[in-house]
Amino acid sequence: MVTIGWIALSYLLGAVPFGLVIGKTLCGIDPRTQGSCNTGATNIARLCGFKYGVLALAGDLGKGLLPVLLASTFSDSRLFLTLTATAAIVGHCYSVFLRGQGGKAVATTIGAFAGLAFWPTLVSVLLCVAVIAKSGYVSLGSLTLAAALPVCMLLSGHLTFAIFGTAIAALIFWRHRENIQRLARGEEKPWRKKDQQPQE
Repeated sequence: MVTIGWIALSYLLGAVPFGLVIGKTLCGIDPRTQGSCNTGATNIARLCGFKYGVLALAGDLGKGLLPVLLASTFSDSRLFLTLTATAAIVGHCYSVFLRGQGGKAVATTIGAFAGLAFWPTLVSVLLCVAVIAKSGYVSLGSLTLAAALPVCMLLSGHLTFAIFGTAIAALIFWRHRENIQRLARGEEKPWRKKDQQPQE
């Protein structure tokens, strides 16, 4: 019962749409209807300003990191920690507060995996940042992160987390399927062009 209850709480925390809360309460806008129509930090930063985007990013990171860190204080079971991380990520993607809608899982995934294995997650994040800096596409950086996570986990000896990372990578690619199509057509809008709306 404790396990089920904790996983349920992790899902509910993951389901909190921080971007929507910040957009509505601090900026007076609904990010679901403007910009890329996404509640993620990139859209919030573009619509409300950089500091609000950072705040949304921190919220999405935290709701992945916090349940995993707390779970690790009373359990060292990799299965339990993985289920906790999964619940938070699924909550972000399919939020009960948004009628099953949600974000694209990247920031919450980073937070959850940082709680599971910090250093391989950091390497994946650095690769993500490097791709964004080079290409200007947040979506391409996000896909790089998804692809790098299971590889970095495997190379660092975390087989369980590598398998989990592969499943989450598939989820992230699925959530970015429209971005992938735009990238293939050369229609994806880069972050670095301020006169264009990002698609992340």
